[in-house]
Amino acid sequence: MIDTRRDFDGCSALVTGAGSGIGAACAETLAARGASRLFLNDIKPDGLDQLSLGDCEVVPVIGSVADPELWAKLEPDLAGLDHAIVNAGIGAGGALTELDLAAWRRVMDVNLDGAFLTLSTAMRAMRETGGSAVVVSSTTALKPVPGIGPYGVSKAAAAHMARIAAVEGAAQGIRVNAIAPGGVDTAIWESSQDFQRSVEAHGREATLSAMAKTTPSGRFATAAEMAETILFLLSDAAANVTGHVMVSDGGYTL
Repeated sequence: MIDTRRDFDGCSALVTGAGSGIGAACAETLAARGASRLFLNDIKPDGLDQLSLGDCEVVPVIGSVADPELWAKLEPDLAGLDHAIVNAGIGAGGALTELDLAAWRRVMDVNLDGAFLTLSTAMRAMRETGGSAVVVSSTTALKPVPGIGPYGVSKAAAAHMARIAAVEGAAQGIRVNAIAPGGVDTAIWESSQDFQRSVEAHGREATLSAMAKTTPSGRFATAAEMAETILFLLSDAAANVTGHVMVSDGGYTL
């Protein structure tokens, strides 16, 4: 069935990490549902060039979300922003006792510092007119998973940041929520050497299927499914929802 909703008609939105996965799905869904102007960030332009965005105006924002100069330069153009999706992130592997500080900081730089710079800039752009934002966290922020310490810690901090931002932004009519996805079929898995080895030996579908056995639903979500939930939190349908961390994990955290 064709989705005919136009609940984002004429809106502007910022999406980080928009070149692939959940960010790309959010950008395409926003455009399909009427957004008129999208600020799309990614570290490289390649993925942005492949998006299907119709006649929506696109402002590419190329660079790391952890770069303060990127946000200082962009902020004047964001005035009156309606929505923000704080999505850019990187994965990491290794036990806490095996990681050095550089590996730890590399993840925090993007997943936490970058999320802070994104959200704080977006909220300043919204404070005259109000708006809504969603921070992409993770179930690893709620359920301790060994071997990915910096990722889980960064996502837990980002989720709590969203709750603090919700309290601070309420007076300006700004809603801030977070989503905690479980397993999602995106390119972030490619950063894991174990995942790469399994793909080489068994193929990507078989690898994801085996990983999904830890989830009661028996499958990983698609990026498009995550986008639908994120857009619900952004939309007027969730007008009374703020400071919430929505878990979408097929039952993984049960």
